[in-house]
Amino acid sequence: MVYASLFFTALIAATFFPLSSEALLVSLLHQGYSPLLLGLVATLGNTLGSCINWYLGRQCLHFQHKKWFPISPAQLQRAQQQFQRYGIYSLLFAWLPIVGDPLTLLAGVMRVQFPLFVALVAVGKALRYTLVIWLSLQLL
Repeated sequence: MVYASLFFTALIAATFFPLSSEALLVSLLHQGYSPLLLGLVATLGNTLGSCINWYLGRQCLHFQHKKWFPISPAQLQRAQQQFQRYGIYSLLFAWLPIVGDPLTLLAGVMRVQFPLFVALVAVGKALRYTLVIWLSLQLL
C-alpha cells in the first residue's frame, strides 16, 4: 500500500496538479523503506504522469480553433519555436518545477515519438529521484 501511494502521488505530481512526490519519498526513506524500490516506483509513476501529459498534448490540437481553447495561436507557435530551439533533449529536464509539465505536454503537441519521449523523460526523472534519495540518505 505504501508503494502504491508513492506511485499515485508521483503520477499526479507529473500532471498539472500541484503535488510533491519528493516529500512522501523522503518520509518513506526515513521510515526505512527500500531506497531502490522507492526510487523505481516514484520514477515509474512520475514518468507515467508525463505520458498522460504527452497524450493530452497529442490530442489538444484538435480543439485549437474552439473559442474556449486556452492557448492563442501566437502562444502555441512561440512554444513550438522554443521547443525546437532547445531540442528534444530538453525532455531530460521534464522533472523541473513549473516548466516540466508544459514541456511534456508540448512534446505531445510536437509529435515527439513516444518511445524516445519515454526514454528521455524516464532518465531525467530517475536521475532526479536518485539525487533526492542520495541527499536524503546523507542527511539521515
